[in-house]
Amino acid sequence: MYAIVETGGKQYKVKEGDIIYIEKLDLAANDSCEFTNVLAVYSESGVKFGKPFLEGAKVKGNVVAQVKGKKIVVFKYKPKKDYRVKNGHRQPYTKVKIEKIEV
Repeated sequence: MYAIVETGGKQYKVKEGDIIYIEKLDLAANDSCEFTNVLAVYSESGVKFGKPFLEGAKVKGNVVAQVKGKKIVVFKYKPKKDYRVKNGHRQPYTKVKIEKIEV
């Protein structure tokens, strides 16, 4: 059984026991979270699609940690103008373990 969940403007395919990295949520480690924007659920009994979301479907998870992604170098440059700026960026993510899919 797996589900398609939308959070942070992105869609994720999740199963029970999966660990996913999603856009940062304002939750501490060991907090529980619930995703109600479930687009589809695939199970042994069949497939259910929402229009756009399934009513009554939830995916429950548990926050493992708040982490950062790999560093991305941002380099701005204008030729012949002596303008160079080098910055870095690390995107914050929330590491979530999927506990249960309810339909």
